[in-house]
Amino acid sequence: MAAPAAVKNERIGDLLVSEGLITQEQLTRAIQEQQQNGTRIGYNLIKLGIIKETDLTRFLARRYRMPAVDLKNFEVDLKVAKLVPPELSIKHQLLALKREGRTLTVAVTDPSQLGVLDDLKFITGYEIFPVVGGEFTLRGILEKNFESTDAQMESLLHDIGDLDLDDIEVLEEQEEDMSASALAVAIDQAPVVKLINAILTDAVRRGASDIHFECFEHELRVRYRVDGALFEVMKPPPKLKAALISRFKIMASLNIAERRVPQDGRIKLKIGNRVIDFRVSTLPTLFGEKVVLRILDKGNLTLDLEKFGIEPRSEEQLMDAISNPYGMVLVTGPTGSGKTTTLYSALSKINNIDVNIMTAEDPVEYNLFGINQVQVRSEIGLDFAAALRAFLRQDPNIIMVGEVRDLETGGIAIKAALTGHLVLSTLHTNSAPETITRLLDMGLEPFNVASALNLVLAQRLVRKICSRCKEKYEPDDIELGTAKVERKTTLRELRFTQDSLNGARPNATPEAAPYWAKINLDSRIGDVPFFRGKGCDECQGSGFKGRQGLYEVMYMTPALRRHILLNEGAAELQNAAINDGMLTLRMDGWLKVMKGITSIDQVIRETSAT
Repeated sequence: MAAPAAVKNERIGDLLVSEGLITQEQLTRAIQEQQQNGTRIGYNLIKLGIIKETDLTRFLARRYRMPAVDLKNFEVDLKVAKLVPPELSIKHQLLALKREGRTLTVAVTDPSQLGVLDDLKFITGYEIFPVVGGEFTLRGILEKNFESTDAQMESLLHDIGDLDLDDIEVLEEQEEDMSASALAVAIDQAPVVKLINAILTDAVRRGASDIHFECFEHELRVRYRVDGALFEVMKPPPKLKAALISRFKIMASLNIAERRVPQDGRIKLKIGNRVIDFRVSTLPTLFGEKVVLRILDKGNLTLDLEKFGIEPRSEEQLMDAISNPYGMVLVTGPTGSGKTTTLYSALSKINNIDVNIMTAEDPVEYNLFGINQVQVRSEIGLDFAAALRAFLRQDPNIIMVGEVRDLETGGIAIKAALTGHLVLSTLHTNSAPETITRLLDMGLEPFNVASALNLVLAQRLVRKICSRCKEKYEPDDIELGTAKVERKTTLRELRFTQDSLNGARPNATPEAAPYWAKINLDSRIGDVPFFRGKGCDECQGSGFKGRQGLYEVMYMTPALRRHILLNEGAAELQNAAINDGMLTLRMDGWLKVMKGITSIDQVIRETSAT
């Protein structure tokens, strides 16, 4: 076959700008993202939604005069894929697709790497026929098939189970008397090192947000939280308990001799081509310490508000609020509901060279280029209030405070919002209207709150129905009854208004789109289509894959400001906001059900009927 056309060494980003496919500002955003996660520029352009993967693939194919392949529609043959060593596929982001005689078709993401093709020819013994594939999809295929597998995990656990664990038992018995350095040496030589590395890699591959190591009287349990739900992964031998916990403490730079009080630390590991942060928390329990690791994967962090599933009218109001030069925007919800991600996304929208952005966080979860981030340390007096006071002497334009916890922090934040700064923060309340009453209960003056607030956003996360095994079904009356509705209930009776319904028209899934187009205020719940997941390999039988946000966006209208000045309660504020077209969390949940995105039980579990 003919070799790919030689192209002078030009950067892909610059070529895309010159072709008019992206702007220079969009390229700068992608470069900033690249500097933080270490991936290639094309991958980041696709991840940020700046360019479609198919468009980038076609551009590279034309530029290098090579065929292109859409990997999303390609069934991977693992026997063929493994003709190229997995470590080589991962390192250079390439995938063997097809073998015909002595020719091996290989998808590459960077056609300029001609030297890699020569190496492949030598290693495999085949003639290499390169085609251009999309890096975003190819990376997912490699992670799914090569970086870790259930079989490898089971094999590793079986090997450890067959080991003579006498050394580990001695370690457990003598741990009280051993010095920290001696214990560290012993643990580094133990089989737990390989087990922990495998578990961390496997959790990242599966998209877990947390790893739980739990000690019980007669067993040790490992669980992952994936898409908000916990499931058991394995039960390592109980004799490994002390070594496992101590190993985690060493990796997180904690005191391995201290087992009476909780400790917090951090682990940074390079897994494949990505650098992953693990936030580690230990807690003494009855039968040993429980260790929980929060996985902070910058590669999975989506900062594109358009991809969050927020309804168009609500998104427009949010963008308007954060585009103001001053005022306050509050995001509320329980722990793990995605508040920090929403705030980071808002900041990334307004992160320009001409503004000074400062954040006070506890802890700093992700490092964002161009933003001055401060880690709060209460033990030395650097709390949110102290950080806020310092910020106001640093000539800020935009301030983000991790949480408004008390009157002092709230008072300074309100004053900052009233004196020409845009202030973003979070609060732990159940709904947007309750946020107002919480601020007033703290002791803040109603006229200050009414003047300073631009918008309050409450959010929850629900699990999405798996797109591969989605099917339409008819819920029974018992299932509807748990949602406190009947089949004859109309959307009007569920308190939808014409404004709220009109502002939510786009974004239905293809399956739900024909039904959604016919929905109006007088549509009954019995006329609404319902979908569920049957369960497949993709979703591991659960029927759910990924998560979706539910959003309650309360935009400060003149009418709402008057209600706040009158010091009215949450119920009155909610009624006024709904009359202005606000969607409550439950209403937004119903929209997601009608659009075929999530199920009734998920909405009921995460939202209140009132």
